[in-house]
Amino acid sequence: MAKKRLLCLSVLIALLAVTAGDSGDGSELDYSKLSGIIIPGFASTQLRAWSILDCPYSPLDFNPLDLVWLDTTKLLSAVNCWLKCMLLDPYNQTDHPDCKSRPDSGLSGITELDPGYITGPLSSVWKEWIKWCIEFGIEANAIMAVPYDWRLSPSMLEERDLYFHKLKLTFETAFKLRGGPSLVFAHSLGNNVFRYFLEWLKLEIAPKHYIQWLDQHIHAYFAVAAPLLGATETIEATLSGFTFGLPVSEGTARLMFNSFASSLWMMPFSKYCRTDNKYCKHFSGGKHVGTPSYHCDEKEFKSNLSGWPTKIINIEIPSTLEIPEANLSGMECGLPTQLSFSAREIADGSFFKAIEDYDPDSKRLLYQLEKSYLGDPVLNPLTPWDRPPIKNVFCIYGTNSKTKVGYYFAPSGKPYPDNWIITDVVYEYEGSLFSRSGNLVEGNPGAISGDETVPYNSLSWCKNWMGPKVNITRAPQQEHDGSDVQIDLNVEHQHGEDIVPNMTRSPRVKYITYYEDSESLPGKRTAVWELDKANHRNIVRSPVLMRELWLEMWRDIHPDAKSQFVTKAKRGPLRDEDCYWDYGKARCAWAEYCEYRYVFGDVHLGQSCRLRYTSADLLLHYL
Repeated sequence: MAKKRLLCLSVLIALLAVTAGDSGDGSELDYSKLSGIIIPGFASTQLRAWSILDCPYSPLDFNPLDLVWLDTTKLLSAVNCWLKCMLLDPYNQTDHPDCKSRPDSGLSGITELDPGYITGPLSSVWKEWIKWCIEFGIEANAIMAVPYDWRLSPSMLEERDLYFHKLKLTFETAFKLRGGPSLVFAHSLGNNVFRYFLEWLKLEIAPKHYIQWLDQHIHAYFAVAAPLLGATETIEATLSGFTFGLPVSEGTARLMFNSFASSLWMMPFSKYCRTDNKYCKHFSGGKHVGTPSYHCDEKEFKSNLSGWPTKIINIEIPSTLEIPEANLSGMECGLPTQLSFSAREIADGSFFKAIEDYDPDSKRLLYQLEKSYLGDPVLNPLTPWDRPPIKNVFCIYGTNSKTKVGYYFAPSGKPYPDNWIITDVVYEYEGSLFSRSGNLVEGNPGAISGDETVPYNSLSWCKNWMGPKVNITRAPQQEHDGSDVQIDLNVEHQHGEDIVPNMTRSPRVKYITYYEDSESLPGKRTAVWELDKANHRNIVRSPVLMRELWLEMWRDIHPDAKSQFVTKAKRGPLRDEDCYWDYGKARCAWAEYCEYRYVFGDVHLGQSCRLRYTSADLLLHYL
């Protein structure tokens, strides 16, 4: 353990010692002063009570600062009380009259949602990430979390909590505290939050100072599992309920989810449709300029799939409803009619209008859609995102998992909120579409599939942030000697098209595929990392991801770095936990990196395999 601490100390000393002089134009920065800012995803921040609520028929009441999200004990014993603290008014997003909840602050609010001996590990989100930073000697004031109330729409985050003002101050505080720019780590919905912040910032800073502020305060942006074109599971949560593993019924989960205006923030939308800017604050004093329009190019109407693999919603409704002629499919008098809806028809409200007479939530959701998204004065978030104007952008996500891309719904015959049932699901996997029963489905599947939650076409939209020439490298995720590394340089990339590498893969190996571009935008780097079988919710706990992030930052801070990105030639252990016993060779694996060193308390051979003291020097191989 002493040598392990010395390794961490040596890395920290290197971080603090390696500096580059400031040329005065901001082209060179002191990377030892970097800080990290974490923006968590949906339902990844603790919510605490800010009320006194007496729960009848239960010994557990809610008092100020009691945990609400997520306290499974109170959820099980007093679910009605718990719902009062969670639900929001679906129209004005105010709290329940009897109870209000607010997001926790700091790192403790995002590490474990439900701390406890059993529940803690099950609800761990960013804890492993923080432990990794501590293990490598990162200072306590170098990592900051910016939790938010993930139930609110973007405009309400600012109106009620001044969240984006506080986020701006967080960046400026980190700069004053550390003396350098920050690294932004955003997960899932946190990327949508960060996108909105960048647009909001344009209205707060003079245009000529906007890029200057970004360059000064943000060195790199790591977009982890970003639903850049939305997520289809949002549809399931909206119509039938998605429990997220909680001990509640689907109807209760639907009731709760649809009371949150943020439920629409992750709705699928078309990659071909955009909205004109509605406000130009610096040139019109914040007054409305023209009539906002939601327009789509001709590709939207040629494919009618909005750039998605298939129609997202197929729903049966009574045939007495007035419906658009384009949606009719085999209508017969007196029989249910099946309507199909694309991502565009979901994002522009056509779907909610079509079922308005048959679903009480539709009117409320349509109100929030028009008020908080289509009519948002800063940004319509249901439009494609261009590359953010940040020097270094890394888009990271999991692939090759069975992922839902479409649903079939029908009336259940039960009252709200259980009035819809899922009759079938369309999945994408290994370049094909198939139903829940295993039958192939026609459509436009991608080359690979998504991360179990977000489809591949949504995750991989960030490939459009890259230029016409891309370097591709595929390597095993685990430690390797470079024998299975494949490289393809200067691959042509057409904007709007996927980049599919012409590379082989072993069925027993999980790979990470790197797409890198450092030439199309002078002074900027763009990279996309695809991690085989990385789950959407667990990717932030992936040791492989944390290793790659650390090595990339190590390359950045070192003055002798020779390439624009860290080399992929080989990967060796970086921590004691990465060393293990090779029973076939009767010694510690990776002898170049690891050695057998027994410490009192070790209970098996693998625990006694530890890093050699020279491992800090071996980091030079990654430059």
